[in-house]
Amino acid sequence: MYVISLARDKEVQEEEVSRLIFEKFGFLPSDLLVASVLFRLKKDGYVSKEKLKGKKSYKATEKGLQELGKMKDFHQNLLQRI
Repeated sequence: MYVISLARDKEVQEEEVSRLIFEKFGFLPSDLLVASVLFRLKKDGYVSKEKLKGKKSYKATEKGLQELGKMKDFHQNLLQRI
């Protein structure tokens, strides 16, 4: 959810993902966790691998954006129940 959210509007360089998550969401994931998540998201079609300034970058796909919308709806419904 965090990676797709970051990559929905622009390409995000792989080396910046941890820092951007910390700045936007307040926790610092390990580089190994980020690499694992990016691998799975790419494999399942939620993000596409790009090149930005010669570095690995990722951008959310249409499938990823749809899944992000589903997650938002789920969490909004959950908050209404609380």
